[in-house]
Amino acid sequence: MSTETLKNILDELIALPKETEWMEFKVNYVNQEEIGEHISALSNSACLHEKQHAYLVFGIEDETHRIIGTKFKPKHYKVGNEELENWLARLLKPRIDFRIYEFNYDNKPISFFEIDPTQHTPVKFKDSAYIRVGSYTKKLSDFPEKERKIWKKDAVYDWSAQVCPEATIDDLEPKAISKAKEEYKQKNPQRAREVDEWEHLTFLNKAKVTRQGQITRAAIILLGREESEHFISPSVAKITWVLKDANNVEKDYEHFGPPFILNAERVFTKIRNLKYRYLPDESLFPIEINRYDAWVIREALHNCIAHQDYELRGRISIVETPDELIFTNVGSFIPGDVETVIAQDSPPEIYRNPFLATAMVNLNMIETIGGGIKKMFRTQRERFFPLPDYDLNQPNKVIVKIQGRVLNENYTRLLIKNPDMDLSTVMLLDKVQKHIRLTKEEGKYLKSKALAEGRYPNLFLSLRIAAATKERAKYIRDRGFADQYYKDMIIDFIGKFDPAGRADINELLMDKLPDALDERQKRNKISNLLYAMSKKDKTIMNKGSSRKPQWILRQT
Repeated sequence: MSTETLKNILDELIALPKETEWMEFKVNYVNQEEIGEHISALSNSACLHEKQHAYLVFGIEDETHRIIGTKFKPKHYKVGNEELENWLARLLKPRIDFRIYEFNYDNKPISFFEIDPTQHTPVKFKDSAYIRVGSYTKKLSDFPEKERKIWKKDAVYDWSAQVCPEATIDDLEPKAISKAKEEYKQKNPQRAREVDEWEHLTFLNKAKVTRQGQITRAAIILLGREESEHFISPSVAKITWVLKDANNVEKDYEHFGPPFILNAERVFTKIRNLKYRYLPDESLFPIEINRYDAWVIREALHNCIAHQDYELRGRISIVETPDELIFTNVGSFIPGDVETVIAQDSPPEIYRNPFLATAMVNLNMIETIGGGIKKMFRTQRERFFPLPDYDLNQPNKVIVKIQGRVLNENYTRLLIKNPDMDLSTVMLLDKVQKHIRLTKEEGKYLKSKALAEGRYPNLFLSLRIAAATKERAKYIRDRGFADQYYKDMIIDFIGKFDPAGRADINELLMDKLPDALDERQKRNKISNLLYAMSKKDKTIMNKGSSRKPQWILRQT
């Protein structure tokens, strides 16, 4: 690009009223890590703003847009023995094109990065994607709505669909191919006779595991021999099962590689799906039931396989504790949140590995794309167990917890007595039993339906539920008593042990106040009671100091 063209571009950028989300000005060098983060953020932002290029320019004052010049010469800079340009290109995934120009503008040196926008997949630097928000560079994982928009941009690249040029049919495990055929026939019984007559490659093409007879990364993951994993290197295809005891001490573990169509079943057999015994009133609940539904386990594991971000080079893990299973895969949760997936009741518009996911549907490993999560919730609800927990708060990681026990008997019996309750309401009640904070609107909804009581955000199951389930004692512990009950206790205590300090009254009331309150809230409640008794009721008075009160009964 000619110097004149570069000057014209710079004139246009300087003329902009302020720094934009697809352009950034710097004066001098920032460290190479920050440059990588800036390129990721600018490429992703240019995609969202539908710009032909993004720009990182050194030698311009940010606030004034004055041309100052720079001492930074990126084309001559090295990281160790590697040129900066090559170092940055190697650590950006997927690879995007960017060009570095160095030229003089009015005898002032300028260094100029022209960056192409990503087209469909968020650009990551060192396994983290970034985005520009105003004039700041932030992690993209903190802005899932922006990430979803990037994925929707004319998706072309699919990591799982890429061909492994050196791999052949001999690199696939024959037993895995046989298993794939059996599962395909289960999914498509009308084609069972045809399947038996197909050659292996014909079948794999029909099942959309290979592409025109070429072995894809999806084929290696699902059907590859154990030693074939190197074809997808540096990516990793591994599942790790870990067994922990009640003290979180690791007792056993095992690693599993390809072929996942076989080894996912081996992982399943490692899980100790013990019986859970429960003896309810009126025999409403099964006396004995497996801790986990087999379909739910397989769906959770297969979802990890389908939605893993293999470019992050992480492992899929299943941690088994005495009371729950914890499934983890790397990569952000593209739909954004589980509530949206459940509410929309339709397949999401975008997938991380569409080729792999389609193959897994065809091989009967997962439900029709997008329907498995909702079915997992329904299955847990039908078993009267807690719903799956999706932890989406950790960057580039999805954690799903499946409980293997009852957490709250009120919740369980409520589901038994109300089999037609809609799933969205069940999800809110599940949050209440897990002490997960609801929004004010959600809390108002449950209270309007007489399903929850208490002062927001400390909600608990309502009296109607508690009375129906013979849990009145727990209801009282959650709700507490009327204020006069506590005031009478204080007066009786002071009458016997005059005077009474604050520590004495705390000890008297702390374990009698509602369980729904935390310790700080309980102390505030006691302070409010003492204030009301001394200032309004005038039944007690403080003969000590404000810092060390000594409460006595007020003489009438």
